[in-house]
Amino acid sequence: MTDAARNDAAREEAGVADADAEARQETDGGERPQAHTVRLELADEPGQLLAALKPIAENGGNLLSIFHERGNITPRGRIPVEVDLECPPDRFEGIVDALRTEGITVIQAGAERYGEELNILLVGHLVDTDLSDTLHRIERSTEASLSDLSLSAPEGTDQPSSARLRLATRPGETENALALVREIAADKELHVIEPLTEGSK
Repeated sequence: MTDAARNDAAREEAGVADADAEARQETDGGERPQAHTVRLELADEPGQLLAALKPIAENGGNLLSIFHERGNITPRGRIPVEVDLECPPDRFEGIVDALRTEGITVIQAGAERYGEELNILLVGHLVDTDLSDTLHRIERSTEASLSDLSLSAPEGTDQPSSARLRLATRPGETENALALVREIAADKELHVIEPLTEGSK
């Protein structure tokens, strides 16, 4: 075989190898991995961090760093954890869904996921109607995440009380988040004091 023929054969073989690599890349998720940040809330119990990382690894995420904020307890008495990971863009939503399926509270997923804030007041028998359940139902929503809570019960928890909720919402999802809170409040006979909108007097 001449040198020219050998070179042609090598080029053809390299072309096949390149095609195989491209096919593998498409099969493995298509686009190149990109960095993402996921902010979680975890109970301060053994094994919680490992349980949160497992869905990430099982769904194609590669861990870059973990920031475990043990000294910064959230309003629900949980520990915020920030996870930096990389994965193909088309797998990121699947990772977030897998975390939620496992019961992990996702506060923020990606830079733009919860970009707006909404402050509302709930008034009524908040404790008797299970405040924890109320907050959990809000947290299960994909439209909003509770970022702060302050409860006022000056006459005791068996009397009507008020709670100020600060919700982080996805851009454009504020009305959906409000509709969810209204629905929960109606179920529990609570009053919702909504924020003033632009143009309100």
